Amino acid sequence: MPSPGFTLAQIIADDGSPRLVLAGSLTLADGGALWQQLRRALAQQSIAVCDVSAVSRLDGGAAALLQALAVERGRAGAPLRWLGASGEVGRMLALYDCARSGSCAPVEPPASTLLGDVGDFAHGAWRTTQAILAFLGDLVVGVLAALRRPRTVHTGELGVLFERAGADGLPIVMLINFLVGAILGLQGAIQLHRFGGDQFLANLVGLSVVRELGPLMTAILVTGRSGAAYAAELGTMTVNEEVDALRTLGQDPQRFLVFPRVLTLLCVVPLLTVVGDLLGSVGGLFVAMTYLDQPMVVYLQSLQQAVSLGDVGTGLLKSFVFGGTIALVSCQRGLATRGGADGVGRATTSAVVVVLFALVVLDGVFTWVFSLLDW
Repeated sequence: MPSPGFTLAQIIADDGSPRLVLAGSLTLADGGALWQQLRRALAQQSIAVCDVSAVSRLDGGAAALLQALAVERGRAGAPLRWLGASGEVGRMLALYDCARSGSCAPVEPPASTLLGDVGDFAHGAWRTTQAILAFLGDLVVGVLAALRRPRTVHTGELGVLFERAGADGLPIVMLINFLVGAILGLQGAIQLHRFGGDQFLANLVGLSVVRELGPLMTAILVTGRSGAAYAAELGTMTVNEEVDALRTLGQDPQRFLVFPRVLTLLCVVPLLTVVGDLLGSVGGLFVAMTYLDQPMVVYLQSLQQAVSLGDVGTGLLKSFVFGGTIALVSCQRGLATRGGADGVGRATTSAVVVVLFALVVLDGVFTWVFSLLDW
């Protein structure tokens, strides 16, 4: 076994007190021998000083061992002081000095209270809102600059974005909205049939789907597909420093990355909502024909009388705002990603959660406003 690159000796100082003297090279490779010899020497008698002026080299691992030993001695009531530390040795010992940095102190988890949790949630929600509003302001500035210089917008990506968010998401949007319309129609048909109100099934399904469920369900599906994808894509580009590379090349990420995605969802979500409204109404028609034995023409006539263009317009207005919200929040969370692959996962989760919360709040606000306006 090779001998360690250091020596440890015990001397008597001029004042008659015992003292340890370390010399040579102290590295983590000799950490085991260093720890054992120091503890053995300090256990024999009360030694409060160790002279390290003859140490020629000290790496981070050995410095951490020395300071850990000093902390252990201090807790036992016999503090140990390092003497003669200068140059690189002194800087390394200062770097790992727990008494100065406090980093070696055990961290006690803060006591959690209901009021504190509510305060933390409110503070986090406020900071998130501030970040999204600031991001919206940057986007507006970027759009204004893009109007002056349209070529700075990455329009070549629009086709792919429309395909991914629109055409690729069409099957799941059609299926989910059809099932929602069918489930709503079945639940309504069971109750209406008891009171002889079969003819009102189209009113129930049509208004519920067109005004509420169609825009909301479509927006939720787009959030799960496109919103999460945007957050993950931009988050990966951020942690891989691709966004920084764009800035180095003189490209504004707002115009190059964010604006095409916002424009895509502003156009795609209303179109998908129209398809979702149609399929939701068809789901109610399916229930009316199979469960209530209602002729198709009766259901369609009732639907035409119940649903007006104003009802369709309110749903499309909601979907337009929903699309902008999904794109804005998802891109903001993606560009704010920090911490590598784990950070990308957290950013994607945060984007989906924040968007879903915002969708429900916006839907409630729209419904309240429309009720006041009697739309």
